[in-house]
Amino acid sequence: MESSFIHKLFEQHQKTGKCLSPEVVAKWLNELLGVLYPERSTVKFDNEADFTQHYESLKVILDDILCSCSEEKPEGIVTAFFQQLPSIKAALDLDLEATFLGDPAAKTKQVVARSYPGFYAISAYRIAHALDKMGTHLVPRALTEYAHTQTGIDIHPSAAIGEYFCIDHGTGIVVGETTVIGRHVKLYQGVTLGALSVDKKDATSKRHPTIEDEVVIYAGATILGGTTTVGKGSVIGGNVWLTRSVPAGSKVYYSASMSDESGKTDRITIKS
Repeated sequence: MESSFIHKLFEQHQKTGKCLSPEVVAKWLNELLGVLYPERSTVKFDNEADFTQHYESLKVILDDILCSCSEEKPEGIVTAFFQQLPSIKAALDLDLEATFLGDPAAKTKQVVARSYPGFYAISAYRIAHALDKMGTHLVPRALTEYAHTQTGIDIHPSAAIGEYFCIDHGTGIVVGETTVIGRHVKLYQGVTLGALSVDKKDATSKRHPTIEDEVVIYAGATILGGTTTVGKGSVIGGNVWLTRSVPAGSKVYYSASMSDESGKTDRITIKS
């Protein structure tokens, strides 16, 4: 019995292609962020030649990661990704500024870059999203899932997120695959931008909401559905459950009330 079980497991191993190492992916991400932001680096470089050598080594590691996974096609991706890295860094600098300006407790940008889980999760997302758009999918998902384990913030690499994105506190945030987020959007902890349906037949449809520019969504809010749009400049209050669109400038609040013997229930107040 046991030998038969072991044999079946062995056959599965034989049929499964090469798999990437999550540990190697995580190490590459952290070293890349250390290059982009010295506050996150564990290495002090004495001269530019050493720094350049380290930078070039990250290209080799990414190529090894892509080649280690039989489902990926690494041709040209490493070169294309590193050519795009300056624009990724520029986008991250805007996210860093948004987070610094959006949090009165943030004393310096260096503290945000080194310590804030929201910025770490956004950084992993920006890098993963660039790779995802190049047609590789397992590595981007490994990157954002690693950030998820470190921060509790789950951002799908295929989501589209605009400039000046800010996540305050962060833990418990979910941003689904087909979510579209505009510029200058701020999310607090526990926000879910999710799907109304988890039916497999909807896999290729837009299942997650659109959040327009300059929207603030407070803690615990849940916004669901691919046709749901939160209009520009809206404020979504804490614990709101929203499954329909609201126009620009809306203020949506959850108004709680205690239940009593008459059956009085909670209600949601919408102000436009």
